Formats: sequence, structure tokens, C-alpha cells
Amino acid sequence: MRVIAKRTLREFWLSSASYMDSKAPLEAWHSEALKAKWNSPQDIKAQFRSASILKNSRVVFNIAGNKYRLIVAIDYERQVCFVKFVGTHKQYDQIDAEIV
Repeated sequence: MRVIAKRTLREFWLSSASYMDSKAPLEAWHSEALKAKWNSPQDIKAQFRSASILKNSRVVFNIAGNKYRLIVAIDYERQVCFVKFVGTHKQYDQIDAEIV
């Protein structure tokens, strides 16, 4: 998978000293995603059992022991993963995950 964009992940963990604990888990997720070949939501669930599959090709990943949420949109045909949101549970609760 191509991941667009790691910069969004980096900007999150650098945005606050309290988010620095997300750096290693986000980098680990990024590394796994780069190696992945997801052809369907079932492929994601096989690799990340706690991932939530939503409408509009959105997937929610739990990061850092479920402390943070990462939402991506996936184009399975082109093998591209677009980072749409990364934040705390409180921030996640304030958005509509299916349209971010």
C-alpha cells in the first residue's frame, strides 16, 4: 500500500507533547501498511482484528492501546491508503468518521 501522507501522522505526534507517545505506534502502523496488500476489508481485519470497517471505504484503527484513533480511506484497486484523521477518542467523538 502507498500511504498518503505520513506527514499527517508526524504533524499529530509533534502537535503536542502529550501526543508524543503516539509516535512509535503510528510509525509501526505506517510500516505495516506500507508492506500490506489489502484487497478487501477482510484482509485488513485478518491483520488488524480491532480495526473497524465503515462506509465510504473508511477504516478506523486503534493506536497505542486504543488511546488514539486513526481513520484512513482505502482505494483497494490502486493500493492507496489516505490518512483522513488521527486523534484522541475525544476528538474522534466530535467528527463523522464516514465523511472526514
